This record gives sequence, C-alpha cells and structure tokens, in this order.
Amino acid sequence: MRLLPKVLMKGNEAFGEGAIRAGCRYTFAYPITPQSELAHFLARRLPEIGGVFVQAESEVAAINMVFGAAAAGARVMTSSSSPGISLMQEGISYIVGARLPCVVVNIMRGGPGLGNIAPAQGDYWQAVKGGGHGDYRHIVLAPASVPEIIELMELAFDLADKYRGPVMVVGDGILGQMMEPVELGSAEATPAVPAKPWAITGQEGRTTRNVISSLHIVPEENEKFNLELAATFAEIERVEQRYEEYRVEDAALVLVAFGTVARIAKAVVDRARAAGLPVGMIRPITLWPFPRDRIRQAVAQAAGFLVVEMSFGQMLEDVRLSVDGKKPVHFFGRPGGTVPTVREVFAEVEKIMGVTPDAQDFSTAAGVNR
Repeated sequence: MRLLPKVLMKGNEAFGEGAIRAGCRYTFAYPITPQSELAHFLARRLPEIGGVFVQAESEVAAINMVFGAAAAGARVMTSSSSPGISLMQEGISYIVGARLPCVVVNIMRGGPGLGNIAPAQGDYWQAVKGGGHGDYRHIVLAPASVPEIIELMELAFDLADKYRGPVMVVGDGILGQMMEPVELGSAEATPAVPAKPWAITGQEGRTTRNVISSLHIVPEENEKFNLELAATFAEIERVEQRYEEYRVEDAALVLVAFGTVARIAKAVVDRARAAGLPVGMIRPITLWPFPRDRIRQAVAQAAGFLVVEMSFGQMLEDVRLSVDGKKPVHFFGRPGGTVPTVREVFAEVEKIMGVTPDAQDFSTAAGVNR
C-alpha cells in the first residue's frame, strides 16, 4: 500500500488550502488575531494559481466584496475572528437574501467586545441563530482537527452551491494556531465548479437579464421568498445533520462538545472508561443543522447529558431542546478564553455520576455552572 506524504500544517493554513482545493480563487478579508495567518497564507497562495486576494479596508468592505464575486458566480470566501464577524452580519444577511453561495470562516476569540485573542466558543449563537436581521439560517460546520478542516472546507463550498447560501466554518484560536500532520494527496489544478445560470456574467446568448437583489419591497412577495427560504432550511435540517459519536452505545452519561473542546471531552471519556464509568460523547459537526435526531436517539438509553463548552453555555440550549426535558442536561463551561482541562471536566463527570459527591466544582469556581 502506497502511503500519501504528510505535511505539517497550521490550522489557519489548512482553512486556506481546503478552500483552494475546493476551487476558491477569490478571497477578501481583513486581518485580525487569531485568524491572520489564514489571510497571510491566501495572500501568498492565490496569486500563484491565478487567484485574487484583496485585503479590504474593513470587514464591512470584505463581506460586500464577497457579495459581488458570488453574484458573478465565483467560488469566494472571507475569514475573520469574532468582532470582525460581527461587523459582517449585515452583509451576510444580504447574501442570504440574494441567495448567493460563499464561505465565511470564523476563528473565534474571547469576548464580548474586543475581549482577547485567546480561544473561545462564544460566537455559537451568532453563528447558528442568524446573527443579522430577518428570518434566516445558514449551515455552520465545526471541524475538530487540522485534517478535518480541509475536508470540511471542501464540503462547505459544495453545500454553499447546493443550497445557494453562505456556509460558515467555525474554529477557535487553538484550532487556528495548532499544527498537525495532513495527508494532502493530489488536487485538481482547476476543480469543477457547478454551472450557475443565475449569475451575473453578461447577457450574451440570453434574451433576459439576470438580476440579483435582496430587496422584495412588496410584503406578499417578501413573504413568498421567505417561505421558499424556509423550505430550503427544512430540507437542510432533514438531510445535512452531521456528527461524530464516541463510545455512546452503552453510555449512561453522554458528553456533548464541538470543535477543540470535543478533543478534551474525548480524553475525559477515555479516563472515565478506565475508571469503570460508562461515559460517551457526541460531537456535532454541523452546529446548524444541529444533530438533534442523534441526541434524541441517545435519550432512550442515556441517564443524562453533560454539555461542555468554552462559553457561558450556548450550545446548551440546543441540547436541551433536543432532549426535550426527558433526561437531565448538565453543563460545564469556561468563558472568556479560558480552556477547560480534562481534570476539571472529569471531576464534573464524577460529581454528576455520584462517584465523588464532594469533588471540587470547578465550573462553580469559575462562576459559570448552570
């Protein structure tokens, strides 16, 4: 068996390499830590393959440049970190309203406000609930390793084209900065991009003009458009739920975590199993659509759930909605850029399972136990 060569790659670089392999040739972005290496990587790589990178004057400018390139049918992306993504929200809402495919990468940092440059997951609500105005959702993917970044970036562009809307890929500062070996294999020089007959590419060969706008001034027309969007969202929820599960089949307590924290949670599961505790984990890969069907299946066998996040508890709401009050849902979180440790989460597991009722409650110490 011939083994593919491995390349040691930083997470931020993998986001860029995955985009290139998906056929993205246009990126518009503004530098912000801990995402800046992604922009640096694409500023170097895209011109080498005939692509274009533009450092916009602001995040607001960057997302509107994305709008223009997407309207012309290009595979296009932008990237930023938490407060920069906040500035893009109006543009993202416009892009949804114009039914334009693109990819937005958010390498999350501690907040609120400018916060700090440490890793966090406090942008969950912003990502999955439609952070801009109007009735909309968009797919949100959450890789947990550098190799998975490349895989999910390629998927992101495919899903964006399939459903004609933005796809957001979220990581945190750890994932953006860490380095792991990646098997790149071979890549097509120019990956096939689906035909986009709706794009604004000139009127040659057509008797009608393509018009792209998010403005539907007549209420009845806007309502019809929203109903069409809702049907698309319902189809996405039906067929695009993605997750990883680990030792769930006989678990009495199921941990739910995404991204970097899922790696911590997996280590907690191994430690619990070594101690004879039946613990498993479900890792949402799509934060929206949330893998509620798998959570609901686990309700039948699990005695309870423990949600672990680098936030005050935002995914917690989606787990509670999925469990629907049928089993207890516990929470452990560290906000503001503080990363939970295996020891802390395992102590919470022991407490929940009654092994050490007097164990120190680290989440209470942090003031965020719920």
